[in-house]
Amino acid sequence: MTSEAPSPPVFARFRPISLDALNFLLADVRGALGPYLNVFLVTQQGWSQSSVGLMTTISGLIGLAAQTPVGAAIDATRAKRGAIVLALVALALGAVVIFAAPSFWPVLAANTVLAVVGDVFGPAVAALTLGLFVQHQLARQMGRNAACDHAGNVAIAAVAGGVGWFFGQRAVFLLVPFFAVLAAAAVWSIPAAAIDHRRARGSPPDTATREGSSWRSIMKCRPLIVFSVSAMLFHFANAPLLPLVGQKLALANHELATAMMSSCIIAAQVVMLPVALLAGRGADRWGRKPILLIGFAILPVRAVLYSCSDDSAWLIGVQLLDGVGAGIFGVLAPLVVADLMRGTGRYNLALGAMATLQGIGASLSGLAAGLVVDRFGYEVAFLGAGAVAGIALLVLAVAMPETSVPVGPVHASRRAAGAASAAVTRLAIPPHPR
Repeated sequence: MTSEAPSPPVFARFRPISLDALNFLLADVRGALGPYLNVFLVTQQGWSQSSVGLMTTISGLIGLAAQTPVGAAIDATRAKRGAIVLALVALALGAVVIFAAPSFWPVLAANTVLAVVGDVFGPAVAALTLGLFVQHQLARQMGRNAACDHAGNVAIAAVAGGVGWFFGQRAVFLLVPFFAVLAAAAVWSIPAAAIDHRRARGSPPDTATREGSSWRSIMKCRPLIVFSVSAMLFHFANAPLLPLVGQKLALANHELATAMMSSCIIAAQVVMLPVALLAGRGADRWGRKPILLIGFAILPVRAVLYSCSDDSAWLIGVQLLDGVGAGIFGVLAPLVVADLMRGTGRYNLALGAMATLQGIGASLSGLAAGLVVDRFGYEVAFLGAGAVAGIALLVLAVAMPETSVPVGPVHASRRAAGAASAAVTRLAIPPHPR
């Protein structure tokens, strides 16, 4: 393996606001597509639920097949900023195709490209975070990343609601290239010299790297497999909920379809922002698993509550619970993987493998939910999602170990002392069972 010189001090050349801006703007880029696409196709283009489910399943399966290779490529490359910019260009072009030709085959092709390039953002931003911040700063920064992402989602939901109101649902997709340009500028504002590329792939520069076969590092890590399976079930249950709620709202309030969807997104994202910050601050002190259990427990409750009423205010109110569950998962998932892959040099590969399983759950759920709604109605679809969410909670509670020793006040004071204290804290963390 080629040796790499240690990077210069992070804050000597890097301003954290650049990473904040990147997370905020990436949320704007992705948020201008997301659930708006399904609602647009059903309510404006007359697609059936089964057709939408088929399209999302095909593109999702192709996209998830690329997730693990993308993670491995991000581990290997030093051009992480360039990878994000190329993905932004492809995302912008795909959105323009959907705007210009919203029929089945062009949308399928564009959505497939979007699914593949969308695999880049999560692992690449997580890798940049690992490469820019030392271990004892990581939990809080992951929380800050998630908070900025949620703030961006709130902003794009408000903007998309206004654009949809004045110019129609179709015009929302033109927001993607606009925000893609701004996100690219944020990426280039992060100095390449400030990124520690060994640490960015889970290989701390001041310790020996326990690198072996790429797949061996993953397959021998039982907690990673358990967490990935529970995450797959979580996403199978969670992925169709917001689109289904958006469709119910749109069918009941045809002229306010985009505004209603924006209300759902804003309701959840406003809650996610403080939840993400709290989860990031508490992850070291209380441990990862207790916080994760709270997030997983919210999902079955939310799914069941959706089936209790068709009232628009009720549906939007229940959507607030998504802010707790998704807010916690977004912060803790990359932290847990970082815990388990520390020192292996396979962080992004593991993150990509877990994202593949999540994608399997999310992709299959789109088709499953569409078929259930077409044959049995929305209520049965919501209750089915709640049952799967309950299984995910059970798997996490029974089979998943804690991945980080809680950090008490003594440890916190030592961390504040400086780099030497940080080294003591790292040495105090025992190796995790593989």
